[in-house]
Amino acid sequence: MTQLPRAAVSSAGKVDEVDDARAEIVRVGSSLFARGYVHASAGNISARVGDSHLITPTDAALGFLDPERLALVDAGGEQIAGDRASKTLTLHRRICAADPTARFVIHTHSTHLVALTLAGVWSTDDVLPPLTPYYVMKVGHVPLIPYHRPGDPRVADLVTGRIADRAAGRTPIRAVLLDRLGPVVWGPDAASALAVLEELEETARLWLLTDRRPEPLPAPALHELKAVFGASW
Repeated sequence: MTQLPRAAVSSAGKVDEVDDARAEIVRVGSSLFARGYVHASAGNISARVGDSHLITPTDAALGFLDPERLALVDAGGEQIAGDRASKTLTLHRRICAADPTARFVIHTHSTHLVALTLAGVWSTDDVLPPLTPYYVMKVGHVPLIPYHRPGDPRVADLVTGRIADRAAGRTPIRAVLLDRLGPVVWGPDAASALAVLEELEETARLWLLTDRRPEPLPAPALHELKAVFGASW
């Protein structure tokens, strides 16, 4: 897609904010690639800028993103700049609409989390048990979303339904796990979303390394984490 003039881009959000979001997406993609969280062209990243969204292009390699080629989409879902948007654009936009705190969304095919869906999750409501205090505090509940082909718009309905259910129960979620496709995490900024992804993948690795044998933290420990740190569990 041909780049539009900066004046046109600014109609979807302030130019400086869009440029800052571009740089942040590129930085996060490079970091994820360097640390082995993504490979080839798997995964996607988006940032909400005002009422608009920036998202990585379809089939983009996250470790080698060109900021000017990121797809810019306006409030109505129309693409106004960059290469063709990722096929998961609808999911990213729907997450941000369902959770007002969500401004940065990351989807990866992280090895241990995909392996977890193949080996068997702890439960469909909680893919991992509350094994460590930091998992409880930084990640919280993570439901499993049944398999659908990549980009299937029905996934957005399932994910936003889970977001609504957990919000109603006063235990908001920060992530879901797509069966055979990996995690989708979100937060108010890149650092928050990355913290969720990293703790989630590390906990999956720990559980698989221990042959899924460890018991979850006992109820008194969970209550203490909720009382002292406000953990969402």
